[in-house]
Amino acid sequence: MARMTPSEAFVETLAANGVTDMFGIMGSAFMDAMDIFAPAGIRLIPVVHEQGGTHMADGYARVSGRHGVTIGQNGPGISNCVTAVAAAYWAHSPVVVVTPEAGTMGIGLGGFQEAHQLPMFQEFTKYQGHVCNPARMAEFTGRCFDRAMSEMGPTQLNIPRDYFYGDIDVEIPQPQRLDRGPGGENSLNEAADLLARAEFPVIISGGGVVMADAVEECRELAERLGAPVVNSYLHNDSFPASHPLWCGPLGYQGSKAAMKLMAKADLVLALGSRLGPFGTLPQHGMDYWPKNAKIIQVDADHKMLGLVKKISVGICGDAGAAAKALSARLADRTLACDATRDARAAEIKQEKAAWEKELDEWTHEKDPFSLDMIAEQDAEPGNYLHPRQVLRELEKAMPADVMVSTDIGNINSVANSYLRFERPRSFFAAMSWGNCGYAFPTIIGAKVAAPDRPAVSYAGDGAWGMSMQETLTCVRHNIPVTAVVFHNRQWGAEKKNQVDFYNRRFVAAELENESWAKIAKAMGAEGIRVDRLEDVGSALKKAVDMQMNEGKTCILEIMCTRELGDPFRRDALSKPVRYLEKYKDYV
Repeated sequence: MARMTPSEAFVETLAANGVTDMFGIMGSAFMDAMDIFAPAGIRLIPVVHEQGGTHMADGYARVSGRHGVTIGQNGPGISNCVTAVAAAYWAHSPVVVVTPEAGTMGIGLGGFQEAHQLPMFQEFTKYQGHVCNPARMAEFTGRCFDRAMSEMGPTQLNIPRDYFYGDIDVEIPQPQRLDRGPGGENSLNEAADLLARAEFPVIISGGGVVMADAVEECRELAERLGAPVVNSYLHNDSFPASHPLWCGPLGYQGSKAAMKLMAKADLVLALGSRLGPFGTLPQHGMDYWPKNAKIIQVDADHKMLGLVKKISVGICGDAGAAAKALSARLADRTLACDATRDARAAEIKQEKAAWEKELDEWTHEKDPFSLDMIAEQDAEPGNYLHPRQVLRELEKAMPADVMVSTDIGNINSVANSYLRFERPRSFFAAMSWGNCGYAFPTIIGAKVAAPDRPAVSYAGDGAWGMSMQETLTCVRHNIPVTAVVFHNRQWGAEKKNQVDFYNRRFVAAELENESWAKIAKAMGAEGIRVDRLEDVGSALKKAVDMQMNEGKTCILEIMCTRELGDPFRRDALSKPVRYLEKYKDYV
């Protein structure tokens, strides 16, 4: 036990958990603690908006495997974090959101910046610690950090602002980390028996493989089975794209090769995947999920087992440890799939080649609306590029070891077909939360955690408008990143719904913008405008070179047509019905 102030206890507990970087906006509510961040080895990175700061903490956590920490002023500063905490929740990111609260003597009186801050985050946190007495500051702080790791998600540390002051006797708790095992013996044995009898097994490598640093264990198991490996939705970094067994991602705008092979499976091993409903919807006109296949699901959270899909065996365990245990059980066994290993390898190679050829030839969207928009823009001054061609050129020019974040939206979602990675902790998206304004601040946080790696974000006009202010954070604090902005002057994903379901009645879909490259230069960054296809790859390489060798942030503005990909929410819409006379033409 040592004598100290609650502020010192808070900061010392942060340091004990290895915190070196925090994101947020300074405020009087936690200024006493902030005053001693620097001597504790903690850097507070001031951001432009607290939502951006919390996305940065998310990106930081997803790259490093450590906690991401965000903080802000009580009341409005804290409410600004809610959306980003929700995104971190669905990404299973160990983000700790520190929420200083109004003082205890003023709570309930309607004071300045007073709010009930625990209910705001209740749905999107794994644990909420409320410091109910200054003497318990270190206890609750340490527990929030422990639970963020053990529960694999955000936690909230709520601190009344007057509880930073005073004198307490305290022992700083040391971090507690779970050592996760492979799962129960019975379930592992049952799974091994099913795998041994399977003739066409397919492995889904999910986010749990990334979080467990288990790509190598997944690879060993896949090679033992000769099984095609598909990435779960928006986890394109969960298996190396250069491996012969890699087949690409499932989900919206995913790989047709992955889906065709999945359709043939008699057994699916979902390794570290919750099998989320949106990530397994029909796509490209294919209802590919195998209806009669046995399913083995491995997840560290027992509540996910069998939640979405009916499963044959559920294994509650670490993805890497489970894969290793299954490989050991199969090592000396004769497998039914051994007899068809060569034929399956040939089929994998054939399907992948066919998909790559289709992507090469898929230069523009072919639906009537897109063709109309292409014809219309051909008559306009300036050049507009087909999004699919742009995405292919960006893919070819991506540097090794790149980190990429994608926002929500039409072109960004189509990018799922084109983004490939060789190592985990390289690809970041807003997952099931699907909020705009995610990609850019998230890649900033990723860059802080891994400054030696190239960092690239993708966003459309709408999402960029929500997040571009964090360009100032990059410039002010020397955090160089590359932001690709697809300038197509519309809310593309929702506009596609208006095309398909509402007879092209465009309400609030158009976005007319100034040059994003010029705005970037006005903010102190570099800006490059690209309107020729042959310049896309070289422009990306130039921007990344500025990032890595000159320490400059560059906004790469790519002028795109208004082509629209497959509808984003076909599952959630239907043709309108109108009864009132004044709406009779709106069908």
